[in-house]
Amino acid sequence: MAGNIRAMEPADWPAVWAFFDEIVQAGETYAYPLDLISAEAEALWTEPPPGQTVVYEVDGEILASAKMGPNKPGRGSHVGTASFMVSSAARGRRVGRTLGEFVVDWHRANGYRAIQFNAVVETNIGAVRLWESLGFRIVGTVPEAFDSRTHGLVGLHVMHLQLA
Repeated sequence: MAGNIRAMEPADWPAVWAFFDEIVQAGETYAYPLDLISAEAEALWTEPPPGQTVVYEVDGEILASAKMGPNKPGRGSHVGTASFMVSSAARGRRVGRTLGEFVVDWHRANGYRAIQFNAVVETNIGAVRLWESLGFRIVGTVPEAFDSRTHGLVGLHVMHLQLA
């Protein structure tokens, strides 16, 4: 699927909010509060500089979004992090992989030494496999740190990719 990854603009938020809310309400991959309103979610998802939030667009339709930037400020800012949301309509179409590759390249181009994902739900097998295929490794799992709607209490993986 040929798509375009570009910086998210304020006018893109309604399209992102539609799948953001669907994903959060599903209760399987993100620990965001279930009662977020659109403006609160937008503030959480929109990454300020030096980070960036992007959308994946095909024929004018926004199918996914990612945000990336430093994992921690100051002395931890050489390690990046990212979060991804892919609409249900785009799953299985390599959109997550394309965004993942973009994010890895973005971190490299911006001088980050590594990428750390702080909370990959262990039952999110597709995401875990994707990140491992891009070179990430699980460096630890926090037991029962996520309350999955389907599986109950499950672990959160900390995943790491060395860039430098």
